[in-house]
Amino acid sequence: MDTKHLSEAPGAYETRDTNPQSLLRIGGVLMITVLLACLISLWIFRYFKRVQSLGPPATPFAEGRAVPPLPQLQVQPAEDLEKFINQGNADLDHYGWVDRSRGIVHIPIDRAMDLLLERGLPTRPGAAAAAPQKAGEPAETPAQAGAGRHGAGN
Repeated sequence: MDTKHLSEAPGAYETRDTNPQSLLRIGGVLMITVLLACLISLWIFRYFKRVQSLGPPATPFAEGRAVPPLPQLQVQPAEDLEKFINQGNADLDHYGWVDRSRGIVHIPIDRAMDLLLERGLPTRPGAAAAAPQKAGEPAETPAQAGAGRHGAGN
């Protein structure tokens, strides 16, 4: 083993791998470079602040807190639910306007059911009119309606 360089070194450490002076020089140059970069950046920011106007703030929150859009949190959900149900029941039990300019109204649900029984359901114009059924007579099922279509040879 080569121990020659260890025994001759003053201070008993190896001197040929690192040079402390060059490390200090590199560290000093690095510190000066970082300091110069910070000073140049500071000067550029101050220059643009003086020369360029930024205009209005980029966010609406800079001027004050805006109220979020509805729905907001419910403070008393039980009372809100009761008001909602009562309003719905009032709409089902009374007459009122939906759109006065177009002449659209809402009617109580009992009256609507009576009118439906009297007039029947609306049909499409041009639809084939089915033969009216007598009360108590069962309706024809789809199997009965298509039974004679294919003939007896099947």
